[in-house]
Amino acid sequence: MKKNVLPDYRQRQDDAAAAKRAMLGKFRSAPGPDDPAVAERRRAREAILAERAARVAQREAAKRAHEAELAEQARRAAELAAQAEREAAEARAREEAERAEREAALLAEQKAARDERYRARKAAKKQRRKGY
Repeated sequence: MKKNVLPDYRQRQDDAAAAKRAMLGKFRSAPGPDDPAVAERRRAREAILAERAARVAQREAAKRAHEAELAEQARRAAELAAQAEREAAEARAREEAERAEREAALLAEQKAARDERYRARKAAKKQRRKGY
């Protein structure tokens, strides 16, 4: 005859109670917080956490140093750009002054030539009147 495959209610209760007892026994047999192995694992975890914190602090310090270096480079670049702009402005001012000076010299030369032509014309007119 075939054995009943489905356990009855009593069998299921007994199996559940046995499982609970096994879990409770496993929990009770676990080492307590004052066990040397547990303390050693705790110290190892704390050491790992301390090393991790040191690495994080080191990375942060390196990051701050890098940012400070970038800020210094940006300051130097801005200073060089400002100096280049000043030099360019001075060169433009010099060029403008030279151009203005050349224009003034050209105007003076043109005026002198015009005045000379005017004097020559007046002298020629005066000479024609005298009949020489």
